[in-house]
Amino acid sequence: MEVLPAIVRDLPSWLLTQTAVHAHRIVSDGLGKVGAHRSHYRVLAALRDVGPMSQAALGRRTGIYLSDMVATINQLVEAGYVERTPDPADRRRNVITLTTPGRSQLRRLQRQVAQIQDDLLAPLSTKEREQLTRLLVRLLEYHTDNP
Repeated sequence: MEVLPAIVRDLPSWLLTQTAVHAHRIVSDGLGKVGAHRSHYRVLAALRDVGPMSQAALGRRTGIYLSDMVATINQLVEAGYVERTPDPADRRRNVITLTTPGRSQLRRLQRQVAQIQDDLLAPLSTKEREQLTRLLVRLLEYHTDNP
C-alpha cells in the first residue's frame, strides 16, 4: 500500500470503505470460481434458515432488490437449487423453496466462503479476526438501530 497522508490513513470511515471494496472483490472472485454469485449464497442461506418464503420476503430478508431477485431466482431454479411455486394462499405470489441439490450447493458455497474469509483476513491472527468481527458487529448493530 502506498504511503497515505495521516489525515486520510487515520480516518476509520475511509479505511472501512477501502477494505470493503477489497472484500467485495475477493468474495465475488472467490464465488465466481465455483460458478456462483454473492446473491446465490444469500438466498440459499436465507431459505435454509427460515424455510420457504415469497420472493418479496426473500428480497427483504437478503437485501436484494426485487429486479435482481427475479434474475437470481431464475438462475437458481434453472440450476435446480430452488423451486418456485404459486402461493396457495395468494396465487399472484410465488413461494421459493430450497431443494436437496440446493442444500448441497449451499454446503459447497459455505466451504468456499470460509476459504474466502481466510484469504481476506490472512494478515490477522485468529484472536485479531475474532476481535475485528466483534467490533464490526457492534458498529453495524449500533448504526442499524440508530439510523
